[in-house]
Amino acid sequence: MASYETVIGLEVHAQLLTQTKLFCGCSVAVGSEPNQHVCPTCLGLPGSLPVGNQLAIDLAVRAALALGCTIHASSIFARKNYFYPDLPKGYQISQFEQPFSTDGWLDIDVDGVQKRAQIVRVHLEEDAGKNVHGSGAESWVDLNRAGTPLIEIVGAPDLRSSSEAAAYLRAVREILMFIGSNDGNMEEGSLRCDANVSLRPSGETKLGTRTELKNINSFRYVQRAIEVEVARQAAILDAGGKIRQETRAFDPDTEKTRPLRSKADAHDYRYFPEPDLPPLVLDEQRIAAQRARVGELPAMTRRRWVEQLGLSPTAALTLTQHPEYTRFFERVCSEFPQPVKVANWIQTEVLRDTSSHGLSASFPVQPRQVAELLQLVESGKISGAQAKKIHSALVGTQRSPADVVQELGLSVVSDEGELRGLCQSILEQNPKNVASYRAGKKALLGFFVGQAMKQSGGRANPELVSRLFTELLGPVAGSPAEGN
Repeated sequence: MASYETVIGLEVHAQLLTQTKLFCGCSVAVGSEPNQHVCPTCLGLPGSLPVGNQLAIDLAVRAALALGCTIHASSIFARKNYFYPDLPKGYQISQFEQPFSTDGWLDIDVDGVQKRAQIVRVHLEEDAGKNVHGSGAESWVDLNRAGTPLIEIVGAPDLRSSSEAAAYLRAVREILMFIGSNDGNMEEGSLRCDANVSLRPSGETKLGTRTELKNINSFRYVQRAIEVEVARQAAILDAGGKIRQETRAFDPDTEKTRPLRSKADAHDYRYFPEPDLPPLVLDEQRIAAQRARVGELPAMTRRRWVEQLGLSPTAALTLTQHPEYTRFFERVCSEFPQPVKVANWIQTEVLRDTSSHGLSASFPVQPRQVAELLQLVESGKISGAQAKKIHSALVGTQRSPADVVQELGLSVVSDEGELRGLCQSILEQNPKNVASYRAGKKALLGFFVGQAMKQSGGRANPELVSRLFTELLGPVAGSPAEGN
């Protein structure tokens, strides 16, 4: 078998977070009855004229800036002509020869290896409708989505594996979510991608014939679809066949790709300037306003947290999986400035019961409650085990952790006289373990401390208990103290 290099370029389609469509006032609300949000403009009826959605344009510019693109002062919309049931006008308003932004880049991380992939352009376009297929031969068309504002992020063929493609899609998604241009809802179709896949003999520089895998809406599927398609193309080439340029769909049930239609080239779409729309002009003031809205991107935040706050890379990654996770963490740190302890608590306790949808997230407790709870632990008023019980009592309430501590009687016992008697009693109950400890098994100190915590209902101050046991048990055989 010949050796091949895989070449992949992704085209990511991201719906912009507007209330109305790109060229008309129809709602973009998801979940409505079919064909309710349509009008003469998005249906392309004679006499209707498109008018650009200014918010969509701003969100598109913000996304292009976050992806390192150059923004052009003037660009034009074009008609992309093709006939498909979900395209009511018979053409799609898009951009082609003169897009509003070009020449960007995206850094990705695959198993600790950094790679920069180039972005050819980011352009604006309207979405098509949606075909709904029944169990038999019947199909329906829902045009509610037709005209929804999109950006298409066209990546260069710089990716060389399915894992790189998945990492690329993840990086795009998190950037768009953090800047507020897209909600990242892949299962609802607001973010999806097409993957252009080709093979070429190892060492060859000329690109092979590509196929396009259409409308992939999950990280797992984009990775698996590419792997399946690579295997299919390799088998054809090994048998002496040729790859057909076509559009294919990935079926996760059969783990196969199937042909949809012949893949068109740009000239087949008969692009020409949209006669009903003037050039899109972007002045420097407008561009600067969106640049200011980009803010710190997730990769930069992770790097800062690791280098300046001491977080582990894993913790930093977890807490930047969603914009609201990041905000929650930073709000807690503003009141309890010990980031590592905050990160550990949020990961183990808070996120366990947190749910998210789109750009929203629902947390079981509030940042101020977490900060106050951690402060109680830090001051020695409660133990870590008690903090978990208090956390459970705080879920879904506005209560103060201090009030819960008082109500449940969970304050830590730090009275040395009381704890000394408890420790002495435990030693009397476990003479064999005492002898083993004094014979050199220092690890048994943890056993004694555990017994004290158990018998005190978790209220004993563990640091004080550990010191008292060490004092009461005396020197260990073989330790330097024995010879003094």
